[in-house]
Amino acid sequence: MTNRKDFALFIDNLLAKNCPFALWSMPGSHTPEILVAPQEGLIHPDQLEKLNGQEGFVFAPYNISENAPLVLLKPGIHKKGIDEILTIDCEALQHEKVEEVHPEPPFIISKKDYLKDIETTIGKIKESKLAKVIVSRLIPFQRKSESIGEVYLQLLEQTPNAFVYLVNLPSAATGQTQAGLWMGATPEVLLKSDDKMLETVSLAGTQSRRDDGDYSWHTKEIEEQAFVSRYILDVFYRFNIHPYITEGPDTLESGQVAHLSTIFRFAAKKLDCNLGDFVAELHPTPAVCGYPKPKAARFISKIEKHDRRYYSGYIGPWRLNGDVGLFVNLRCLEVRPEQYILYSGGGITSRSVPEDEWEETNKKATTLLSAIEAVQNR
Repeated sequence: MTNRKDFALFIDNLLAKNCPFALWSMPGSHTPEILVAPQEGLIHPDQLEKLNGQEGFVFAPYNISENAPLVLLKPGIHKKGIDEILTIDCEALQHEKVEEVHPEPPFIISKKDYLKDIETTIGKIKESKLAKVIVSRLIPFQRKSESIGEVYLQLLEQTPNAFVYLVNLPSAATGQTQAGLWMGATPEVLLKSDDKMLETVSLAGTQSRRDDGDYSWHTKEIEEQAFVSRYILDVFYRFNIHPYITEGPDTLESGQVAHLSTIFRFAAKKLDCNLGDFVAELHPTPAVCGYPKPKAARFISKIEKHDRRYYSGYIGPWRLNGDVGLFVNLRCLEVRPEQYILYSGGGITSRSVPEDEWEETNKKATTLLSAIEAVQNR
């Protein structure tokens, strides 16, 4: 990557200025984009449906709350490509005053308690109409003196087929609670535009990435992915979306793992006036919640002891220059002053094995951990 050191330094300088910004790169692209916004360029819709008619970059939580508001960065400075981004004069940007925030200590579950929760979840599935539920956990990792800019670029280099992002939303002096600093590399499309078409993806099932590309999927993973596909088609029916094109299921590799993926495409004109309503209905999909969704959501609120915040929400450009590129916020972490907090989860079904589910959350975390460690070990 050209100008790597200069680009990493630029990112670190932008963070030092406390500027709200979103930096991202689309899957398969080596061309990062950035949107830098002043504090007054941030809006906080209280409902997903209120994204209708808006444009900018959206950072949406799993559930909208005081601790995790829905944030839309309105178009301010928008640049594409490293050379163009480096023309931004950091010194000329306003140094944003922010309030000092003391976040609650994260709830880190022990392996013993996590396995117990998975056993409880499997029991609930077997005795009820709950078919699948996603149970997540937090994984802490120590920060050292490494450059956040370097970690972002390392993550971008390691996961070229993912949506790789860095979003900084510091708490404003006005008292508005913001998201903080987040980074991630997610493979899962929620809704993406391509010319006159829109696409969404059913992504579920996980196994370790194979060098030979010879994957064999078991009933448990196939069932997991089928739940998501069925749900998407139910949403299509409610919005009268037909005809549509289906591709898959195929294997999608991302970072250190692989998933089953099915792509659904349809005409964008179907959602000209109610794109925000469609996204509100689609999110959260069974890939991050479960199936049936209402039952799974209620169960998650009881079984998980931590706040998901922006994990399993969605993120990306929203009608920015007419384009939509929303991705489910998986493989993500929150950057805190002394540590990284990684978020990882797995889909639990009646066929789940608790020990395997623990290992799956560890596998998913390696995408981020390997990038951090590569920079720390230089």
